[in-house]
Amino acid sequence: MKKVYSLLAGLVLAIGLMTSPAAPAKGQAGVFDFYLLTLSWSPTFCLTHASNEQCSKGYGFVLHGLWPQYANGGWPQDCPPITALTAQERKYGNTLFPTDDLLTHEWEKHGTCSGLGANGYLQAADQALTKVKIPASFNAPAKPLQMTADQILASFRQSNPAIPQGGIVAICSGPELSEIRVCMDKDLNFQSCGKSIKTQCRDGNIRVPNVR
Repeated sequence: MKKVYSLLAGLVLAIGLMTSPAAPAKGQAGVFDFYLLTLSWSPTFCLTHASNEQCSKGYGFVLHGLWPQYANGGWPQDCPPITALTAQERKYGNTLFPTDDLLTHEWEKHGTCSGLGANGYLQAADQALTKVKIPASFNAPAKPLQMTADQILASFRQSNPAIPQGGIVAICSGPELSEIRVCMDKDLNFQSCGKSIKTQCRDGNIRVPNVR
């Protein structure tokens, strides 16, 4: 009987490994299903990283990254070959990302998996960023905002009617808004995120720290 139980346990484990969402791992450049445009709310980041260079510039939403994703969950990262940014590419990238360190990190971890090359990836990030209109209430608020995650997402969808229901999620760090993530296809059109991308915020009001 114990042998039967052992066989069954092994079978269940094997099935679980076969069907669980893909974990982040080195992938093949260009082999993915959609993009996740991630915008960080800089005032929340700066609550715990006050010495970071981006925290003295009065930023609101900033580009965290444009991340290739798999439809069944997970994402590729660090796709070979990982080439260094040229001086011209770095100059362009620094008009998009809040810091040079973040630019380098995002290119090496996520951009290499786009299959577009550095300049193509930066152009895609620029285009994706331009497509999303930030709601007026988030344009340098002088005082902290108190809103539910649903209210935040509704304000973004109102400002961006092309974003479908389920095409945008909110991410929180404790009681504060941390990020907004928008799903886009490979042509940078808005799309539904699917079951693998979800809002991660508490119920009720969350705090949106003011811009300083």
